[in-house]
This record gives sequence, structure tokens and C-alpha cells, in this order.
Amino acid sequence: MKLIETIPKLNPRKPDAHKGDFGKVCIIAGSVGFSGAAALAGRAALRAGAGLVRVAVPKSILPIVASIEPSFTTIPLPEDNNGKMSPKAINVILDAIKENDILAFGPGVGTSNAVQSNLETLIEQEKLRLIIDADGLNNLSKIKDWPDRTKANLILTPHPGEMKKLWEGLFREPLPAARQEQAGHFAKSTNTIVVLKGAGTVVTDGKKVYINKTGNPGMATAGAGDVLTGVITALCGQGLNNFDAAILGVYIHGLAGDLAAEKLGQVSLIATDIIDSLPEAFMRG
Repeated sequence: MKLIETIPKLNPRKPDAHKGDFGKVCIIAGSVGFSGAAALAGRAALRAGAGLVRVAVPKSILPIVASIEPSFTTIPLPEDNNGKMSPKAINVILDAIKENDILAFGPGVGTSNAVQSNLETLIEQEKLRLIIDADGLNNLSKIKDWPDRTKANLILTPHPGEMKKLWEGLFREPLPAARQEQAGHFAKSTNTIVVLKGAGTVVTDGKKVYINKTGNPGMATAGAGDVLTGVITALCGQGLNNFDAAILGVYIHGLAGDLAAEKLGQVSLIATDIIDSLPEAFMRG
């Protein structure tokens, strides 16, 4: 694979620009007990420059998510008795596709037959740009024939445990020890962009590969992955292609974590600190 070392950049904003020029994005996230994941991803998307952010969550947690950040709007999803999206949620989600440039699916959604079914429908949508993270990946790993059914343009952002589940769901051979080999083979076989998170995050489309050099151990904290989802989603909405958005998102996310660690130390760093450092990261990056 060709090693990529140049970091993509966003185009300068025109003086007469409006919010519609910087992406309408929708993040499908959350369930009872996991409202924070939805709010973190939404706030991160705003700080990463998305013009309009919508966060779609099960209706019972909507007031909580909406109260955390007034700058994004919310969409109530039908839910089951466990506070996860129900099968009826897909109708609302399909309507959201028509009004948004890119969707993200997964932070805090939990796993269930209904969540899995809704994801199956999403990946079958032609030309949809879709980021799948967290529980979205856990649900995806249970869909054995998903690469053959996929018509959407996917960015997958697994951590090592999620990659293991995805790999075992598709391949008989053991998971390679080398992270670059894991991500490269998986991306090429599934025709996706893979962001394999961890120290030295790997971004690849199976032909080209970027190894990230920003970030620190303080970012190994709950919610940091949700922040990354929001950042990459926002960058896609601002016109970058999926591969470039993933590279810049990983780089900026790690740089924000480094800036936060400089101020607060690695031990005390939490996900909201990464969001708070995104403005400085964009200015420096």
C-alpha cells in the first residue's frame, strides 16, 4: 500500500458563505443510559465545522441530549421497551437521508435485532455516505453477508476489539497481528475506508494508508471515539472525500487530545476536553 504522509486541509471559507455550504449532517446515536455518546458526537461535529448538525436519538432521551448542547437540533426516534430504537425508527432515518449530506450511525445505540435491521437497510442505500462506529460496528459484525449487500459508501471506525468481531464475521483465516495488514486487507475486501483506532491509528482504503502520529494515552477514555465520529462526519459534510476526511479527522482529533493533555495532563483528560481543544487544533493544523 502507498504510504500517505500529507494531511488534507479544508478549503478557506468564502465571505458570503452560509451554513448550508458546510454540510448538513445527521448522527444516529444513543439509547437509555447512553445519552452522552450522542451528545459528544453532536458537539464534536459542531466544533469540527459542520454547518448544521442533527442528532437522532430514541425519544425518551431526547430532552437530555438536547439540554447538553443547544447548537444542534434533535430528531426523536421510535423506541422499544429497553430504550433503544425500534424497527419503526427506520422510517424517520430514511427521511433524514433526504435532508442531510452524510449520516453517522452507532455511538451508544446498543445491540438488538431492531438496531441491526435498521443498519441493514441503511447500508443498502445507494450513494449514501455513512460512518459506522461503536455499537454500529457490533451490529454490522452480525450481518454475515454485509459487504455483498452494501451500496452505501462506508467509513468504518473500529477499535481493536470491534475489528476482531468484524474480521471473525467475514474471514476464516486468523486476524493478522500487524494492524496495518488487518486494516488494509479488511478495507480492500469490503470496499470501505477503515479507521483502525489505537496508538498509531491506521487509515486505509486498501490501496493507500496513513499512520497517525498525533494523540496520547490520555485519550484512552470513554467517549473519545464518539468525538472522532463527530469530527469525521463534519469533515465529510464540508466537502472532503471519505479518505481525506478520515485522515484529517484522525489527525485533528489526536492533536486536540495532545493540546488538552498539555493543559490538563493525561490522567485527568476526558472526552469533552478533546472537544474543547478542537478550535486550537484546527488553527494549528
